[in-house]
Amino acid sequence: MADEDHAPISVQQAKELFAHWKAAPALVLAVSGGPDSIALMWLAARWRRSLTRGPRLIAVTVDHGLRPEAAREAREVKRLARSLDLPHRTLRWTGAKPKTGLPAAAREARYRLLAKAARASGATHILTAHTRDDQAETLLMRMLRGSGIAGLAAMARESEREGVWLARPLLDIPKSRLVATLDKAKIAFADDPTNRDVSFTRPRLRALMPALAEEGGDSRNLARLASRLARANAAIEVLADGAERYLAVRDRDDATRFGFDAQAFAGLPEEIRLRLLKRAIDRTGHEGPAELGKVEALLAVLDNAIANGQKQSRLKQTLAGAAISLTGGRIYVDAAPPRGSRAEKRSYLPISAMSGRRALTTPEKHWPFASFFDRESR
Repeated sequence: MADEDHAPISVQQAKELFAHWKAAPALVLAVSGGPDSIALMWLAARWRRSLTRGPRLIAVTVDHGLRPEAAREAREVKRLARSLDLPHRTLRWTGAKPKTGLPAAAREARYRLLAKAARASGATHILTAHTRDDQAETLLMRMLRGSGIAGLAAMARESEREGVWLARPLLDIPKSRLVATLDKAKIAFADDPTNRDVSFTRPRLRALMPALAEEGGDSRNLARLASRLARANAAIEVLADGAERYLAVRDRDDATRFGFDAQAFAGLPEEIRLRLLKRAIDRTGHEGPAELGKVEALLAVLDNAIANGQKQSRLKQTLAGAAISLTGGRIYVDAAPPRGSRAEKRSYLPISAMSGRRALTTPEKHWPFASFFDRESR
């Protein structure tokens, strides 16, 4: 196993890594200059040369303006890209940088700039060099933050962002194999010291990996766990889709506002109720995705209100720019009044005011939409 994790990637293996995107018109390669992204560019170029027809490849480097060496590293990437007959662009993150949350802000800026470059070049996908090691670290970070199943599934092989697709062809490959590939090809790469800066979370977790590996928590096993959780999450999403169709059938005579029949909603398992509520808030709200913990708190409030039917008309909450109310046996999700407006102050209580209360759960009944699944399959 150790030898396999340090073996260079062969020509045939490279073909298999990129085969899924053979029919794309163009691909943007996100290349920072470190070993992972340099290996991505080199392997992708070698794969493209083996094809009679295939996508155009465009290498893009984002200079965040955070290190003086970054401009020189971008020039080195440009030189290597030219030697591989690839066009190259350097994009710069300009403007003021935040004093806190810098890694997250830099990541958002990087994807925004990469997506802009992809759209400008007609590329449908941005290929990033995330590895199995990155997947393991992402899982650990989300575990420590208390993420739900969807978050613990970590990074997907493909995901949509900014109107294009992010693709991660190296997600099952350990970093050691990429370094071995570059060493064999005698290709140099940059060393970013921020990857070892323990003032950031990811480098601190990276430093813990050898100790975790001794206890069986190596990148292979952690990435396998993320894959299994992704599989479970996909199954739950299918059930949530079915529950949504079931509620739509129950509500076919009330299409004036988006909402759920409260009793039908209450009969669903808690995880399904939670996902349906979050979906509704994310669709309707205007403040970005709702935080899982706040949706959990809101669900507890709704469960209690549904159980105490005589108080249903009094429930009005806001969360993530959505207004959630329980009236006449129905849960409604509407756009919330602007923050600070008279309507908001008069009518709605932010869910954050309720989040300290102890969550009460209702007994979960049988799956009431099982028969609906049967009807759909006929």
